[in-house]
Amino acid sequence: MADLVLYTNPQSRGRIAHWMMEELGEPYDTVWLDYGSTMKAPQYRAINPMGKVPALRHAAVVVTEAAAICAYLADAFPHRDLLPQTPAERAAYFRWLFFAAGPVEQAVVARALGWTVPEGRSAMVGFGSYADTVDALATGLGDGPFVCGQRFTAADVYVGSSVIWGLQFGTLERRPQFEAYAQRLATRPAYLRSVQINESRLTSGAAEG
Repeated sequence: MADLVLYTNPQSRGRIAHWMMEELGEPYDTVWLDYGSTMKAPQYRAINPMGKVPALRHAAVVVTEAAAICAYLADAFPHRDLLPQTPAERAAYFRWLFFAAGPVEQAVVARALGWTVPEGRSAMVGFGSYADTVDALATGLGDGPFVCGQRFTAADVYVGSSVIWGLQFGTLERRPQFEAYAQRLATRPAYLRSVQINESRLTSGAAEG
């Protein structure tokens, strides 16, 4: 078994980590888990007590949460050139990676569930309002083409997944800036490979069922 093992499901946020694995280019194994069965089994809860995916095992350590997996892998394999290099790039990298994992995730999910912040309570939630979050994300992308400017980094895997997913499922409002960013990322060979791997798993799973 490889030192890197990804635990995932093809219909989950595990696709973010899968894209990161393909960008990384290191040997890895994939363990496919099913909702409600293997994902909640004691063996997997020993890896992630939440019983959720994705999770990454790297030799003797475990990392969960898609954003953390992206950041960890970029740091653990610096020769793959997925880290920011300058102080300005590092600032943008950490700022927008955590912004996407926090306010963007919260705002998009809240909107999808039809939940709105009660009047006068926006200060209590990290995203404030959906509109403010989307405006801030657009500002973060700036003139691009990537989160850190001219260089693709691990932050683009997570932020890009949020944008691609949001546009695909209608949870993120369409703006030319978001669409152009998503189109740039969706042509990357590593992204296309990760999509093919997950779609093939869905097809084979349906056939086996």
